[in-house]
Amino acid sequence: MAIVAEVSPRYLAEEQLKAYNNRDIDAFLKPFSKNVKVYRFPDKLNYEGIEKMRENYASFFKNTPDLHCKILKRIVYQDKVIDHELVTANGNTFKAVAIYTMKNGKIATVTFM
Repeated sequence: MAIVAEVSPRYLAEEQLKAYNNRDIDAFLKPFSKNVKVYRFPDKLNYEGIEKMRENYASFFKNTPDLHCKILKRIVYQDKVIDHELVTANGNTFKAVAIYTMKNGKIATVTFM
């Protein structure tokens, strides 16, 4: 008998955050679905797919040595994680909100506010 344990939404969100702060593109992409969809709130699709995500983030990680995201507040509810973030990039600091929706043990959608 095989036991299958699904990865918790909190773990997936934390895994991508650590990789983001380390600017490690392969580790960053690991928790995302190959068909991940990234939205601008409320429902504007920015792009779809892990390869497009790789394309968007690889150069950003490479060219942003001060990149850092600190979680101000995290809410985990069922299959969603809502992070209120303090992001530093290119000498600027700003607040953002990211909503991650999990499906089949992967991050299926991200919505940025």
